[in-house]
Amino acid sequence: MQHLKDSYKSEFKAEAVKVNDKEVILIITYFYPTSGGQPNDTGTITRISDNKEFKVIDVKKENNQIIHILDKEGLKENDKVKCKIDWERRYKLMRMHTTAHVISSIIHKETGAMITGNQLDTEKSRIDFSLEKFNKENIENYIKKANEEIKKDHKITISTISKEEAEKIKNLSKLAKGLPPNLKEIRIVTIGSINEQGDGGTHVNSTKEIGAIKLLSIENKGKSNRRLYFSLE
Repeated sequence: MQHLKDSYKSEFKAEAVKVNDKEVILIITYFYPTSGGQPNDTGTITRISDNKEFKVIDVKKENNQIIHILDKEGLKENDKVKCKIDWERRYKLMRMHTTAHVISSIIHKETGAMITGNQLDTEKSRIDFSLEKFNKENIENYIKKANEEIKKDHKITISTISKEEAEKIKNLSKLAKGLPPNLKEIRIVTIGSINEQGDGGTHVNSTKEIGAIKLLSIENKGKSNRRLYFSLE
């Protein structure tokens, strides 16, 4: 899971250790697999011996292994390769993910609402949260507060603690379903003094990298389920 150690690394060398038609497992990879509402990385894998390029069109995680789905067959086991992640796409998703944490933290602090779902994308993302009283003016005010926090240049730090330690920290998970039950260690993403949350995605180093949040729309999905769409400027 090298992408969790260095989200900014977009080029690296590796070796194909298992190949099944268009599906490839590398000895090491920084490609991010679809997980937790964050889409997979895309990019290229190039065989060093003949410079043949394969496009990475999807990345998934199965049985604790990262599987790269290529646009064509041809890569062989033991092939030495150069890998390049589509950095523009990765960076947009990093900015979106950190933004989602900032927004969810503000809403949780102001209302106590828990996050019930989310879906990040490069141009538009959404957050679902549980909230009985739904007021557009209030939501606009939360986004305003989130933008004010972003301008303060909060640093983002990553740490890992045991599941037992994590369970002792109040409000570590803003998700309604809580922390994943099958993990022994929890990766913690801390955004300055405003947010501390268990998370397995990629993030920027500072909130100043985000830019500004633009509220696109809000929806009432019934009962206490609300949905917020946003983009970045």
